[in-house]
Order: sequence, then structure tokens, then C-alpha cells
Amino acid sequence: MTTATTSLTSSDVAACCSPLTGGVLDTTAAERLAAVFKALADPARVKLVSLIAAAEGGEACICDLTEPLGLSQPTVSHHMKLLVESGLVTREQRGKWAYYRVNPEALDRLAAAVSTQSKYIN
Repeated sequence: MTTATTSLTSSDVAACCSPLTGGVLDTTAAERLAAVFKALADPARVKLVSLIAAAEGGEACICDLTEPLGLSQPTVSHHMKLLVESGLVTREQRGKWAYYRVNPEALDRLAAAVSTQSKYIN
């Protein structure tokens, strides 16, 4: 399984989630956080993460992801590539098929970043 180097890190979340007077998110961390948000900015990709997370055994073959979305296999593969690059899912090649798993640590870091920052929005 491979994970992209652009994944959101724990230190990114710590910087992001510091009190407003406690520090500023550096450019690299801001770029990684933005890449994750960009990966989830498409309804098809949000649904793909949901489908994979709900799949038996917590993994799904690319062959099982096209029909629920009503999209072509190349389009789904493009969406999956972006999700892998963001670190939200991992990919494992088995013969001609690719299998995907949600990266729970990445989702936890994203949830921490969002929940902490949301108190500053209201």
C-alpha cells in the first residue's frame, strides 16, 4: 500500500488547531490541508470514501466502485488517484485490480482540524 507524501500530518493539525493567538499555520501545512479539502470538494469523491468505508472488510475493488456512482472506470480511477494523493485512502494493486482502504488516521486528523477550527467560525 502506498500513501502520498502530501498527506496531512499530526503537526499540521497541531499548528492548525492552536488557539488563534498560539501560532500560525505554515505554508507547507496549509498546502497539505488545502489538498485534503480539495480532494473532498467533489461529491463523487465524498461518496467514494463513504463506499469504501462501508464496504465489507473496509476495502473495495475499483471494479465495485463504478456502478454505484454511475461513472466510467477511467473517471472513477481519476477520482481515486486524487484521494490517494491526498492520503485519505490507500491503494493496493492485486493483479489487474486496485483495492482501496480508507486511511482512518488521515480522517481523524482532518476531523480534529475541522472540529477545532469550527468554534472560531461561529
